[in-house]
Amino acid sequence: MTVGIKIPAAPTRRGAFRGTQMYCARRGTITEEMQYVAWREHLPVELVRSEVARGRAIIPANCNHTNLEPMAIGIAFQCKVNANIGASPNSSDIAQELEKLHLAVKYGADTVMDLSTGGGNLDQIRTAIIQASPVPIGTVPVYQTLESVHGRVENLTADDFLHIIELHAQQGVDYQTIHAGILIEHLPLVRHRITGIVSRGGGILAKWMLHHHKQNPLFTHFDDIIEIFKKYDVSFSLGDSLRPGCLHDASDAAQLAELKTLGQLTRRAWEHDIQVMVEGPGHVPMDQIEFNVRKQMEECSEAPFYVLGPLVTDIAPGYDHITSAIGAHGRMVWHSHACYVTPRNTWDCPMPKMCATV
Repeated sequence: MTVGIKIPAAPTRRGAFRGTQMYCARRGTITEEMQYVAWREHLPVELVRSEVARGRAIIPANCNHTNLEPMAIGIAFQCKVNANIGASPNSSDIAQELEKLHLAVKYGADTVMDLSTGGGNLDQIRTAIIQASPVPIGTVPVYQTLESVHGRVENLTADDFLHIIELHAQQGVDYQTIHAGILIEHLPLVRHRITGIVSRGGGILAKWMLHHHKQNPLFTHFDDIIEIFKKYDVSFSLGDSLRPGCLHDASDAAQLAELKTLGQLTRRAWEHDIQVMVEGPGHVPMDQIEFNVRKQMEECSEAPFYVLGPLVTDIAPGYDHITSAIGAHGRMVWHSHACYVTPRNTWDCPMPKMCATV
């Protein structure tokens, strides 16, 4: 039985916006979202508040996502699973995306990411998904930013990135993948990799930096993004642009250099009471999983880990749903939010049909 609260299964949302979940938690205020999380997880509400306050848990809950049923991601809570959907030039029907959303929620997805890359009106698609979704919605804004300049990376400006990030926040997106950790000084570190940069968002930022000979605009304008997130209580999902794409590249200098930067950005966001989870690690052999999790906890001060994979072998192309499950098995107690891949989804595909992030 839940300790200390009595709450209905579907609380009425939302009251006047009083600040981010972390802002409230650090000031001793228990929000209705914290109460609902405590009810659904059968935990003391004070535990929920304290975990959010210290940054070891997040409650992704944009103040404009009015039909949200709040949930928490963090080591003190049940492991959560994310499903990826999204329109592409080959599939851009709103009805299809809503069908994917309903299927994902029906079969237990705790969050859903809209990874739409083009082919239709992305704002209409995203709005429809948010309005229909009782679970938190995440996005990767760099995808739409690139689409807005017709795929010409060199034409992107910092204002283009900030415009799309704020647009997603205004629409009610609960968390956004922000590729702010890849720096221009990291790029030489991928020289000896077999698979280079496999993150689509990371590749876009790397190409921009090489073309303009300038620092990553998401890094230099990180404080501007913080101010946007603060207005709507959007959570950071700090993207791991330099995650390894094969076992040979696992735990290399590039991956660890970016991870250190992600830790710095995590603490920078916390200074402004913005919630953060950190993505990683991609392709990692079984005997390096524990090292990667411990390293992430150390560098990022125990911020929740949004686990992509880990994929523990390179010899099964097309079967990433199996190699991902193997990597997750037995280590899941460490994980806050995990990434499960289905047969329909090619690893890091920009237009997955349905995939789940554990």
